[in-house]
Amino acid sequence: MKTNRLFEIIYILLNKKRATAKELAEHFGVSRRTIYRDVDTLSLAGVPVYTEKGKGGGISLLPDFVLNKSLLSESEQNEILAALQGLSGIKTAETERVLEKLSVIFNKSTVRWLEVDFSDWSFQNSEVFYLLKNAILGRYITEFDYYGSTGEKTRRKVEPIQLWFKSKAWYLKGFCLLRQDMRLFKLTRIRELSVTDAVFGERDLLAIPPSSDPAEPPKEDVTLTLKIAPEMTYRVLDEFGEAEKQPDGSYLVCVTWPEDEWLYGFLLSFGEYIEVLAPEHVREVIKNKLLKTAKKYL
Repeated sequence: MKTNRLFEIIYILLNKKRATAKELAEHFGVSRRTIYRDVDTLSLAGVPVYTEKGKGGGISLLPDFVLNKSLLSESEQNEILAALQGLSGIKTAETERVLEKLSVIFNKSTVRWLEVDFSDWSFQNSEVFYLLKNAILGRYITEFDYYGSTGEKTRRKVEPIQLWFKSKAWYLKGFCLLRQDMRLFKLTRIRELSVTDAVFGERDLLAIPPSSDPAEPPKEDVTLTLKIAPEMTYRVLDEFGEAEKQPDGSYLVCVTWPEDEWLYGFLLSFGEYIEVLAPEHVREVIKNKLLKTAKKYL
């Protein structure tokens, strides 16, 4: 506790430049005598802290003092701040506070050279991240409703191990007590999340590959040949990177993806600006889906 108080005293002095013993005593809930003893401890440890009596006086640090120049090089300090800026993409308040404190301690202004935001335009994940982060670090069992790809809702108890960003989506890796196996849970499908007081024991979860639920059949890959109109050039660049441009300005794209509802939804999202040239059975599926959709508007 004393070590934490000493560190925070340094942070306060770096941030405010000067503070009175009364202010510090009230902040920490200790006596002024304790604060003066802390000042003596810091001074003996080589921290250039000093006191001034009279009006406008107080406890201060030498103006040029930087806490850990002796511990971290200039480039190391910059790397820490840059890493935290990237981490702030998950929008947690704790990251912003740590970034602010270290900027003061390192005596550096934060240059926002990088902006990372993993969230989409609709999913608000701040609270989910906060709860799951605390559960992972504290090894607390979590409970939540989960909606599988078949639409079935199940109540899960999970030993959370890791948050994972993969292919434009966030997932929770954890040991599912219902399935007695490692599972991946897409965060957008989690509802009614709560963190229990139950602590789980250490388990080498990272050594166990996560699997899909038995209710979800394995997905077979299909190789597609697509013709995409020039109006969708921006999406070709976004989704495929490289594509063969045709004389009429359209693009010929060949990809191999798992055949599932996501694939058909993705293809249909191009509307009239895409044609599936092969395979034939995918053309039939697309045609039937479009006919069913059209009937709702006729």
